[in-house]
Amino acid sequence: MSKAIDWSLCVITDRRAAGDRVLLDVVRAAICGGATLIQLRDKDASTREMLELGRALHQITREAAIPLVVNDRIDVALSIGAEGVHVGQDDMPAALARQLVGPHCLLGVSAETVEQAQQAECDGADYLGVGAIFSTPSKADAGSPIGVTGLANIVRATRLPVLAIGGITPDNAAAVFDAGAAGLAVIAAVVTAPEPEAAARRLLAAKRRGGEATMSR
Repeated sequence: MSKAIDWSLCVITDRRAAGDRVLLDVVRAAICGGATLIQLRDKDASTREMLELGRALHQITREAAIPLVVNDRIDVALSIGAEGVHVGQDDMPAALARQLVGPHCLLGVSAETVEQAQQAECDGADYLGVGAIFSTPSKADAGSPIGVTGLANIVRATRLPVLAIGGITPDNAAAVFDAGAAGLAVIAAVVTAPEPEAAARRLLAAKRRGGEATMSR
């Protein structure tokens, strides 16, 4: 897959957040609403469960012609032929991840500071997941919120696309785009929404509002 990626909206899977709904149905609805990237994330799943879910998700994303990125589990990503992997600061070092996945696989790296962002760029990352921007209950390992000011500082310090994550909603997403984010990475805003398709559309509408705010200055 070409690295000319639309980063606008990455939906991160969470079986618990999906509740009694089928996660695959939630993902399909999110894609219908305009999600441009799906990230498979499941800290509690066994390798076998991850492989099974990953294959099913990959079938959906390939039909939609959008990338599937696997969080942390490079072995799973390679096994199912996913388009990308994403590693955090406490996961496998980004430089080693790049060696393992090769030059054509998307590599995302989490960053909370300018220094981490710049190191990730040097290590071969294709994009950054930056946050938490706001307080969030969706990720227990999220650090203190860096706010839109912290986000803007990181955007200015790197040439990589930045996906903002953490506590993002349709109400604050325009400010995130206005700070320079290439896209949003969300769990609760879509996966827990009663209507994931409509929720995705509302988030993407915020990109237009953010762009309009920037142009009006």
